[in-house]
Amino acid sequence: MTVRLATIEDMEGVKALLRKYHRDTISDEDRPDGFVTTAITDEQLADLIEKEKGVTIIAEPVEGEPDRVLGFCFAAPWEFWTAWPLFRHMIDIIPDYEFEGKRLVVSDSYQYGPMCVDRSIRGTGAFEALFFASLEQFRDRFPLMLTFVNQINKRSENAHNNKAHMETIGTFDFGDNHYFLMGIRTDAADKYKNGGF
Repeated sequence: MTVRLATIEDMEGVKALLRKYHRDTISDEDRPDGFVTTAITDEQLADLIEKEKGVTIIAEPVEGEPDRVLGFCFAAPWEFWTAWPLFRHMIDIIPDYEFEGKRLVVSDSYQYGPMCVDRSIRGTGAFEALFFASLEQFRDRFPLMLTFVNQINKRSENAHNNKAHMETIGTFDFGDNHYFLMGIRTDAADKYKNGGF
């Protein structure tokens, strides 16, 4: 298995994994282990892959077929995310928070997520490898990465605090949901990344 940037040839594999673990289509068996909430159109996903270089994947070669996508991580500048009401809300509230004693600035940060790892490779270090590979992709462009985690998604909260070493900056509400706002410096990729899993 390899961790790499996705190409357009990986798009169907990313979509299949997203369907498998999305809140609206996840199986009852998988739901307690976490879920993805962000929906994305084919056009948006293609732009994220090709224009933003914002999809990092874990891929397993399959002879004579496209690689099997076993994990993905989305990331992009805030401008990309303005089509989603939740992200527009986050853009509005980011300056209300501080990280490491400094007021947050939208232009100094980007948004990461969703992240999804297939059950078959969980617990192998795949989450960490994918997270820090994605973080490293944006290190030269932004000093800070921000994300949100639904407060009912305990598996995701635990992974981002303990495996990704993210800090909880604060909380916010949107609609009927309650979220943690989390952040990490992009240069943390140097400290925590591992070469394999």
